[in-house]
Amino acid sequence: MSPYHNPAMKRLYEAILSLQNEDECARFFEDLCTIRELMDMAQRLEAAALLDQKMSYQSIAQQVKISTATIGRVSKCLNYGAGGYRLALDRRKEKEEQS
Repeated sequence: MSPYHNPAMKRLYEAILSLQNEDECARFFEDLCTIRELMDMAQRLEAAALLDQKMSYQSIAQQVKISTATIGRVSKCLNYGAGGYRLALDRRKEKEEQS
């Protein structure tokens, strides 16, 4: 069994899915993560969005303030990972189109 597929992780995912709005989500993640961890996750998602727009690593590094090594890891996950970034980016696009 993968370390990411265990009962504790299942409970974490269930807790996240139980949150009903942005305020609840913010409160939960502020308790769960450090500010640095939250910022790192936000930067990675932003990098994924910019990579999806075909922006260069250097431009992303300057705009998002992350290393090109981190951008490379995000790119690898975006292109060859479990599909989580793609799902989140597509859902965000759908929401923007509906607005």
